[in-house]
Amino acid sequence: MLSDYRILDLTDDRGLIGGMILADLGADVIAIEPPGGNRARRRGPFADGSNEGDIEDSLVWQSYARGKRSLVLDLETDEGRAGLIELARSAEALIVTADVGAMDAIGLGYDALSAVNSGLIHVAITPFGSTGPKAGWAATDITVAAAAGPMIQSGDRDRPPLRVGLPQTALHAGAEAALGVLMGLHERKRSGLGQFVDVSAQAAYAQATQSGIIAAANNSGQFQRSAVGAALGPLEIRLFWPCKDGHVAITYLFGAAIGPFTDRLMQYALEEGYCDQETRDKDWLNYTNLILTGQEPISEYLRCCDVVGALCADKTKAELFQVAQERRLLIVPVSTMDDLDENEHLAARSYWRDVARNGQSVKFPGPFARLSETPIAYGRPAPTLGQHTDEVLAEVRQPAVLNRANAATPNLPPLSGLKMLDLMWVMAGPAGTRALCDFGVNTVRIESSTRIDTARTLQPFIDDEATQPEGSSMFHNMNAGKQMMTVDPANPAGRDLLLDLVRWADVVTESFTPRAMRGWNLTWETIHEVNPRAIMMSSCLMGQNGPLAEFAGFGNLAAAFAGFTPLCGWPDRSPAGPFGAYTDYVAPRFASAALLAALHERDRTGQGQYIDVSQMEAAIHFLTPAFLQYRLTGEKWLADGNNDPDMSPHGVFPSEGEDQWVAIACRDDTDRAALNSVLNGVALGEWTASRTAEEAMNTLQAFGVPAHAVQD
Repeated sequence: MLSDYRILDLTDDRGLIGGMILADLGADVIAIEPPGGNRARRRGPFADGSNEGDIEDSLVWQSYARGKRSLVLDLETDEGRAGLIELARSAEALIVTADVGAMDAIGLGYDALSAVNSGLIHVAITPFGSTGPKAGWAATDITVAAAAGPMIQSGDRDRPPLRVGLPQTALHAGAEAALGVLMGLHERKRSGLGQFVDVSAQAAYAQATQSGIIAAANNSGQFQRSAVGAALGPLEIRLFWPCKDGHVAITYLFGAAIGPFTDRLMQYALEEGYCDQETRDKDWLNYTNLILTGQEPISEYLRCCDVVGALCADKTKAELFQVAQERRLLIVPVSTMDDLDENEHLAARSYWRDVARNGQSVKFPGPFARLSETPIAYGRPAPTLGQHTDEVLAEVRQPAVLNRANAATPNLPPLSGLKMLDLMWVMAGPAGTRALCDFGVNTVRIESSTRIDTARTLQPFIDDEATQPEGSSMFHNMNAGKQMMTVDPANPAGRDLLLDLVRWADVVTESFTPRAMRGWNLTWETIHEVNPRAIMMSSCLMGQNGPLAEFAGFGNLAAAFAGFTPLCGWPDRSPAGPFGAYTDYVAPRFASAALLAALHERDRTGQGQYIDVSQMEAAIHFLTPAFLQYRLTGEKWLADGNNDPDMSPHGVFPSEGEDQWVAIACRDDTDRAALNSVLNGVALGEWTASRTAEEAMNTLQAFGVPAHAVQD
């Protein structure tokens, strides 16, 4: 799909995945490394089980440099800088994770490179963006997580907030950078112009707050972290439950959309002898309102939670999951890497791919999207240092001839002129289509006229008013900029209307289980017959085939089933995160990238195609180092609080005020010396507790130590 495009990849572990996504979609991605190798090569774990090993054995590098070529250039020399400028003349895009101002200082910033190639798309990934008061701040994964918002939502109430143990912020930023490249390529095709794309890791990761970032602006209560899941006011929302052989995740919630699942769960509890008829017959659809208005005491809700807890404690993960499939309950196992490796559904979908490494075949996570006409192919493993230097330098590549007929109107959104019929619902699907809508796609969003969208029933609510269908900030956030219609697809007139919109659309998207689209006779075959140029994407939890294809659920279940949950917590306690429907903010990044690449392919061939995105399969790519660690060493990457194998001190420390915290990380001896000079012999926790989080943050940043207040 992207085989005509060359991407110069100057990212390290702070954005490495972006180039991998583009390489998977067919681009020629050249990893430009210094003579000593990319710093990601020194990030553990390593293939031998150590945390310091051979630079060719870093599992971070193996995970996210796959599909790329490696070229060594020493940008500290005139010759190396001249080499990059020469490569930039004919490249389509460049992605870089250098510190703010570092590339400008050596004559390789956006202005310098665009002077030799005005069509170059220059993407800069930084912790806080390229401008603003924090642009040059020292940062690590934990301080960016603290700044972005998801950290305050994860963890136990009586302990510090938690990050996910496998660093996530750079993965969100890198995936965002891939989207920036793809959108820039669409604009370049229209106007011939390149541009600067500024990616902030903080802003990218803030999307994972499940709209909590806009709660205060809408006068809404905030989710608070809780050992069992999350808390909203007096309501403790339990998400993880101990069972005989581990934990399960259960969406034990209420309301018009989720209440029926809870109703069926309590029927099962009744049949198994764990509750009485009166408990089973509670108004589970309206139960949240009963609690918040005082009609049902919190003590009674907690007793009902104990019923579910007792039910789980007597059964295994497999037993509970089997019942969930039979009775349509929202229960999945909390998977560790061995569970993931043995997952029957992934095996049935032939998800895993074998990639050659050091003469052996290694099992990797498979395609993040299944494209009917241009499937993702796994060929090139992560390159050895400088493996392709001679090959790349010997290639003669002419700059593309760009069409500048529309260059006089550069301020149009890059995806202007494209039309999308959006049948997505809840969060993951609409989040992905909103990303396209934000950049110009004319989007018609369809809601059922007979069933409320679950997102309309989810916090945060405007003015904390939960009874109005227009009251969910979550819903408005996921669907901003879209035109809305209600249609009944089961009604012949409604279906005919949808087919008229299919004829109009360039893209058709949906996120139902396969049964729903078959029932409405709105399958890919029908869509393609009506509009052969249309690209259709289906994005459900488990994908379009396999034994779990019809399993309905939400992103909190996908996060647990995919293996995120065991990576967030304390060694002596049950899992404590990541907060909410986490994969709903991971999978859309891959889905949007696949759609944009398919549109590039359609421009070339005139033909549409079908895209199957399993939200779980896409999200697993954010766990690849942990999966490879298990496959190669047998070791499992498990929760360890806020500890880090490479940095110390590293954690979240109390500060002045209730539930106020500051995240601090020392990367090396220089940081430790700076920290010690500030502390002047005072214990770190004692020092932070004697001042506000902002005071601690600003003081340490002035000395170059990564620190940030944990923000809500």
